[in-house]
Amino acid sequence: MKKYISILILLSFVIPAVGQESQTLSLSLQEAMLRARSNSVDAEVALNQLKSSYWTYRSYRAELMPELSLSATVPSYRQQFSPYMNNEGSYDFVRNNYLQMNGELSVTQNIWLTGGKVAVNTSLDFYRQLGKHPYNQFMSIPVAITLSQPIFGVNNIKWDRKIEPVRYSEAKARFLSASEDVATYAIQYYFNLLMAKENFSIAQQNLDNAHRLYDVAKEKREMGRISQNDLLQMELNLLNAQTDMTDCESNLKSNMFQLRSFLDYGENVDIEPQIPIDVPEVEITYSDALEKALANNQFAKNMLRLQLEADYNVAKAKGAQREINLFAQLGYTGTDHDFAGGYHNLRSNQVVEIGFEIPLVDWGRRKGQVKVAESNRRLVESQVRQETQNFNQNLFILVERYGNQLRQLQTAKRADEIAQKRYATNVETFLIGKISTLDLNDSMVKKDEARREYVNELYLFWLYYYQIRSLTLWDYQADTGIDADFDTIVKNY
Repeated sequence: MKKYISILILLSFVIPAVGQESQTLSLSLQEAMLRARSNSVDAEVALNQLKSSYWTYRSYRAELMPELSLSATVPSYRQQFSPYMNNEGSYDFVRNNYLQMNGELSVTQNIWLTGGKVAVNTSLDFYRQLGKHPYNQFMSIPVAITLSQPIFGVNNIKWDRKIEPVRYSEAKARFLSASEDVATYAIQYYFNLLMAKENFSIAQQNLDNAHRLYDVAKEKREMGRISQNDLLQMELNLLNAQTDMTDCESNLKSNMFQLRSFLDYGENVDIEPQIPIDVPEVEITYSDALEKALANNQFAKNMLRLQLEADYNVAKAKGAQREINLFAQLGYTGTDHDFAGGYHNLRSNQVVEIGFEIPLVDWGRRKGQVKVAESNRRLVESQVRQETQNFNQNLFILVERYGNQLRQLQTAKRADEIAQKRYATNVETFLIGKISTLDLNDSMVKKDEARREYVNELYLFWLYYYQIRSLTLWDYQADTGIDADFDTIVKNY
């Protein structure tokens, strides 16, 4: 028994240790973007925003459909004193003891064209007088049609039918753009780690070469083939390489943690980024990108919504200058001491009311509200024009940068290849004493700069490409629009 307990105690220490072993994960840029779209916090925020907009739109759509409702009070019991006015106009308090129940079933429909509301309802009221002389009383309304209609007020339903579909379309475009923005963030974090990894590799290579060259330099100094100054320079290079190695290692760990957290990986995962050599060589023109952006991007829909809302506020302010409402009810009603009798000998039940409120003297308050709404509309129109100009300008600059970036990338790639070969050649040449340490250091610096420049140009290319995708919502490689099954997304996640 003691033997088994010892084994279990040993396993309790071994198993957690095994669980903490680091795991190296080779991750491509496309894989990082795909995981970011589904696992990052930014993607979750975009999804929750879409859900909120989806249910807001569903609520608006429900307002356009008939509503079936049931209201009831079962029961209401009262035993109390109530004030009663007699024929002489004085009040007495009388004792009341009764039981009451009522219920109503109604179907209500908003009228899209006029902004009114029509309802068909049926109801039944039951009254039971208690006490010394109890009796029952029923009142039924088998059917009644009710119309409520504002005469001069703003038609809110008409404006909702204009604004709400645009608002939801804007929300869908915002979600798609947010998904592309998440991919853009993934590109930034990915290339930060990739650059840190390249810097670490460069520092490691430079440190190895510094050790090697310093050892060779010591041998040459002993033979008198180089000066003491050159030897000290090689030792200084070694010390600088060691310092650079420490800094690059710290930076690598920092960027590793950042990308790992963004992609929702555990702390025991070491991501190994790969240089995305294959880039999409697609031609993008400004006119084509602008056309797609205005058709798909949330910006155009947002500008349209702002204009519609400004028009709505003007119409609402004008409608508030006077208010006239029509209320009409047509139906039948019956009363009796028993249930069946309440549905016989029916009589007409009609109500027609027209109420109005017209300000006679308001010192220009309502007129001022109209002027404010009209001024705000003109302000929105100016802001829309300004925002449109800025949007078009930013898109033009982005497309131009993308167009130049492919050439920049090709140049940087060739420069990196040349710098790597030049440095390798200079190392061998230095070993046989044909070049000085200054020439060797210069080639090393140029080699490191060329490598970093190539990775940076790759980063800019992918960044510009996905920024254009985010603005146009167009997949240029597949030559198709970026879309999604929003109902499935909202219901399944």
